[in-house]
Amino acid sequence: MAVHRRFRDRIRIGPVEVATYYDGRGRDMHTAACTAPGCGFSADYRDRAAAELAARAHRCKA
Repeated sequence: MAVHRRFRDRIRIGPVEVATYYDGRGRDMHTAACTAPGCGFSADYRDRAAAELAARAHRCKA
């Protein structure tokens, strides 16, 4: 079964988008995902600052 997440507070840092969502237990989670074709980078974090740091430090291989 697919998980449908509602993202909010989206920002873009270079090719990476950072957004906030609620996980299945109602906690705030933050994700950083690269939107470049063929990159495939994405990660979930408990802290917004960690997600933004990952977005700033990401270097695309695509």
